[in-house]
Amino acid sequence: MAALTTKSLDADEILALVETALSWDVHGAGLPAVEDALSMAKEFTIYGRGIVEDLRTQCLDILADEVAVRAQATLGEASRRLYLRPLAGSASPRSAAQRAQNLARLVQSLLRAVEQVDRAQALITTKGTQ
Repeated sequence: MAALTTKSLDADEILALVETALSWDVHGAGLPAVEDALSMAKEFTIYGRGIVEDLRTQCLDILADEVAVRAQATLGEASRRLYLRPLAGSASPRSAAQRAQNLARLVQSLLRAVEQVDRAQALITTKGTQ
């Protein structure tokens, strides 16, 4: 796998990378090159930070809703993980792969929270028009 470029990836590209990262067996022999795993971790971090900003804004409309509470918990975890110091290029393949997988799972959680908040906002809007 070639190292990723610095251009921003779109949602489909990120989701494909998430699937790739989550398919790795971190206890097996088929781990990716450290630079590839770290590059993916960087992309997940950049993408995740963008989602966080959007999700925070969305949650303002549904503060008292249970969905917002769950989304806030996800945002709290994201604020911790997305600002960890990047691993050095001298990291072990397993450590690099685990970091990429953890960030891939976080991206999945953030996207799931966005979907749930979107549904909650739609319900609020529907109730408001009735």
